[in-house]
Amino acid sequence: MKIDTKTQRKLFPEECLLRELASQPKLSIGIPCENGEIETRLPLTPEGVAIITEEGHSIYVQRGAGKPMSYSDLQYSEAGAFLVDSPADVFSADIVLKIAPPTVEEIELMNDRSSILSMLQLSNLSTESISLMMKKNMNAIAYELIKDEQKAFPVVSSISEIEGSTSINVAAELMSTERGGKGLLLGGIAGISPTEVVILGAGITGTVAARSALALGAQVKIFDHDINKLRKVQHYLGQQVFTSVIHPAVIFKALASADAVIGNLRYINGSERFMVSEELVKTMKSGAVIVDLSVDQGGCFETSRCRTLKNPVYEKHGVIHYCVPNISARVPRTTSMALSNIFTPILLKIANSGSVRAAIAESSGFRNGAYVYGGLLVNRLVANYYGLPSNDIGLLLAGY
Repeated sequence: MKIDTKTQRKLFPEECLLRELASQPKLSIGIPCENGEIETRLPLTPEGVAIITEEGHSIYVQRGAGKPMSYSDLQYSEAGAFLVDSPADVFSADIVLKIAPPTVEEIELMNDRSSILSMLQLSNLSTESISLMMKKNMNAIAYELIKDEQKAFPVVSSISEIEGSTSINVAAELMSTERGGKGLLLGGIAGISPTEVVILGAGITGTVAARSALALGAQVKIFDHDINKLRKVQHYLGQQVFTSVIHPAVIFKALASADAVIGNLRYINGSERFMVSEELVKTMKSGAVIVDLSVDQGGCFETSRCRTLKNPVYEKHGVIHYCVPNISARVPRTTSMALSNIFTPILLKIANSGSVRAAIAESSGFRNGAYVYGGLLVNRLVANYYGLPSNDIGLLLAGY
């Protein structure tokens, strides 16, 4: 008598499951140490590593990688990771996961046709790195561009929440005399006018920043191109927050009286660009604070300059600037836990597909994150930024 596969599963569920798991291609994943000068986060926590290694996949973690997040080598080892000393052992994996964009030196350690998953951070990615990835026929995936089944950007959403809260903490710190500020308390107390916070961008970051500032008692004004975003913020936070589309006369007055300005207008999807001119920055109060959360994409202010976590603050025209592309790295453990919750299921889906290239072909959301595919540049935004030609990934997939 012939027993079909479905019946066999019912009779021997555990044996069938083990056989299916054994037949799936196993991933080789490398997690290197980040450059502590510019980055402190990791894409996977020991808990995420444990889930992936239990499926039979191999994860190689460079010793000391988790130290900035207060995760020990022992925790990663007990989760099933292989600890290695040499960066070459990490970058020789089929898939490399990191946060900062890969450098030329790191790409040189990687194998041909391997895959790198990282942040895009255009200000830290170089033309030489892209050219080398193309030469080695690699695949490169940007975390910020990956979409989920609801067509949302899960990495951007999670990090935006963290950045919103952190930006207000940073602004409050910089307004104190210890950090060169005017000695103001961000917020307000009885009998004293509240400090004024201006937020450029009504996305998740702006909404969370506004909520945090309002909770401290500050007067908050939010500006955006999109009236629908402003309407959502108004509905969520109530009439106590001032909302306005970006109008030159209105924003001029708001910046002139602001004690702190949070810039978080995003251009990753090619939206209409807006930048506060240097002349407008000159009209701001002496000792006012600017926190530019979009500096990795060119910034919201003409006076913004990309800095590192070790040296994030500078003064221009009497205005204190805080400009780093990764402000959430100030709270690396929280951020890493949020990222691990996203990347663990993504890696398992890649395993089910069989490879990164297969996952790109099967999932439109994951495909949206690809900017180099099989050695070809396939993202128009990245291509335009560096003045390079781009290809249509849809046509490339149809040709294979």
